[in-house]
Amino acid sequence: MAMPDPAETASAPPLEAPTYDVALEASLRECIVGVVRRDEAAFAELYNATVHRAWSVAIRIVRQHEAAEEVVEDCFWQVWREAERFDAARGRVLTWVLTICRSRALDYLRRKDIAEPIADIETLRSAELADDEDPLDILGATERASAVHRALAQLKPKERQLISLAFFRGLTHQEIADASRMPIGTVKTTMHKAFRQLETILGGEGWNLPDE
Repeated sequence: MAMPDPAETASAPPLEAPTYDVALEASLRECIVGVVRRDEAAFAELYNATVHRAWSVAIRIVRQHEAAEEVVEDCFWQVWREAERFDAARGRVLTWVLTICRSRALDYLRRKDIAEPIADIETLRSAELADDEDPLDILGATERASAVHRALAQLKPKERQLISLAFFRGLTHQEIADASRMPIGTVKTTMHKAFRQLETILGGEGWNLPDE
């Protein structure tokens, strides 16, 4: 299954409600009817009409090209298998597809070990070290990244996991609650406590932590 280039979709608003288009919705519903009959042409039409939005949702949550490909592929396999479960009375086709994609993306995060955000730290470090920056700025950026990594290592695994989801993957409190299967109130309380602990650790090392 061919996936779109993320550069073509990076600016698309991934989790906003899809703009309603009467003609498009009618076409997508016809596609769903065809998919229920196992019409591959109808599935291809549905896929081509919705894959870019699905990719935007996946890449926003998992933040990795290969992972997003896996998520989108899983999403459309589920669409193919469960097309008969679409209920037009409950919403639009695109919303249904994006909901499946979001669920598959969160499932992907649950399957991965996200308690140690080492790769994310390295990504942040690389992004900060531009070739034309002053060497002292580069040194400072590297030291800041190392300080954050050391501070995160001192948190409890669950706290570290939630902070990683928020600050390195950009998930909202509700998305974190879904991914970790925790009540949103517990997520907020745990993250607040972890943030204060990070602030204390980094403050002791002479670093300032941005506002929560």
